Amino acid sequence: MRYPASEKLEIIRLVEQSHLPTKRTLDKLGIPKTTFYRWYDRYLTGGPEALEDRSPRPSRVWNRIPEPVREKIKDLALKESELSPRELAVRFIDTERYFVSEASVYRILKSYDLITSPAYVVLSAADEFRDKTTRPNQLWQTDFTYLKVIGWGWFYLSTILDDYSRYIIAWKLCATMKAGDVTDTLDLALQASGCDQATVLHKPRLLSDNGASYISGELADWLEDRQMDHVRGAPYHPQTQGKIERWHQTLKNRILLENYYLPGDLRQQIDAFVEHYNHCRYHESLQNLTPADVYFGRGEPDAGIGVHRFVATTLW
Repeated sequence: MRYPASEKLEIIRLVEQSHLPTKRTLDKLGIPKTTFYRWYDRYLTGGPEALEDRSPRPSRVWNRIPEPVREKIKDLALKESELSPRELAVRFIDTERYFVSEASVYRILKSYDLITSPAYVVLSAADEFRDKTTRPNQLWQTDFTYLKVIGWGWFYLSTILDDYSRYIIAWKLCATMKAGDVTDTLDLALQASGCDQATVLHKPRLLSDNGASYISGELADWLEDRQMDHVRGAPYHPQTQGKIERWHQTLKNRILLENYYLPGDLRQQIDAFVEHYNHCRYHESLQNLTPADVYFGRGEPDAGIGVHRFVATTLW
């Protein structure tokens, strides 16, 4: 069976985010391990475009961009480091009168290890621990995880988690993992938090990984329109998004104890668990307060008063 590049990328993201061993995840998806690693090697080397099916073609490409032009594109990228590949392509066409596509610019920059975009800043693990958040709605973490409905296939849970309080602000069960699913979830979070109406000095920053939906131009434009900054975790370092990764693990440890045959059943279970997690489940990392307590300012973390709450907490 042939898979389009978009499905190959989606499968790669599923395996990367899975809490199961790689082989077990691939077995559930019905993908041979050798096939997956062939895709993954091509993805790591050439990015999402390398996942396109390769057709027989000559070793010499008639329309290959000449080396002097490649050097000019590299020099422009170094000079205009705030521009994305799309904007660099437009700027190069305007100034040099030489057509080059966004995809070609991306490949050239990647070959020189010069990928850059105004829509995000790469955040390392050291930055995360050094610059901790000090209030709610300062930084929101977001990510997808996958869940299966028997007879329906895979669904993808998009979540917005407040970094300071670990409060789940909004979530959406999606049929895809596209930029539109991310913006829909962010719309829900802005409404739930009141940040879409209140006049604030700084909108929440968004922290995500480097998934295809998070590096898209559609998301970058949406965030720019709403004056929201976007930071991305260092590639291959999921610990940067450790809080939302932990949330996924906690959620799955509970709701995957049952099988689901209708999407509505799964949504109902997620909704019930989010309610419990936000308002009833005390966090040791929050000095035994609930995420809602911290998010809504109902109590300051205090180890002394939290002991009794922790002891009294029952397992969900």
